[in-house]
Amino acid sequence: MADLDFYFFPGSTHTYLTVNRIDRLATEAGVSVRWRPYNLRAILLETKVVPFSPGTAKRRYMWRDIERRATSLGIPYTREPRYPVDPSLISLRVAMVAAREGWCAEFTKAYYRAWFLEDRPAGLDDNMPALLSGLGRDPEEVLATANEESFNAVLDASADEARRIGLFGSPHFVVQGEVFWGDDRLEDALAWAARAVTD
Repeated sequence: MADLDFYFFPGSTHTYLTVNRIDRLATEAGVSVRWRPYNLRAILLETKVVPFSPGTAKRRYMWRDIERRATSLGIPYTREPRYPVDPSLISLRVAMVAAREGWCAEFTKAYYRAWFLEDRPAGLDDNMPALLSGLGRDPEEVLATANEESFNAVLDASADEARRIGLFGSPHFVVQGEVFWGDDRLEDALAWAARAVTD
């Protein structure tokens, strides 16, 4: 199978759409997906980018765009969810633990469902333990690992990798060095990956 690296940041709004469809589309395309959470916030801070400031036309457009795309793609969307939702980066840390241990897709799907559909964002209101318990994980064990001081190096390494590749947002898809940005480029990335197998 071809490989596609799916780089994402759990605080990204448009990534909700990708999370709900990437596995199905990748299976249909015969492409293997590697879920790669990364520290986009570090990139945004150093480039002084504020993605969707409150009260701006860009922010209003973002939510309407997600609503339209969700409707056209058959993805549940009931209301504008709270945003931002991961001030301490705990969701990113847990996603990285999950990626290392092989349950990142499961975690990320549950994370976005809790955020967008249940108003229980895991990065706020101490919602993370319940989410992890619902996945059959030991919250104390996972959070202890995610909050280790040495884990800061994992976050830093993910940002360094993103800089090297040329990532600047979420979702990103990378196939043999080719970079695709945005949920609306998922099909293009999968087609590129599938073609790479036959070339």
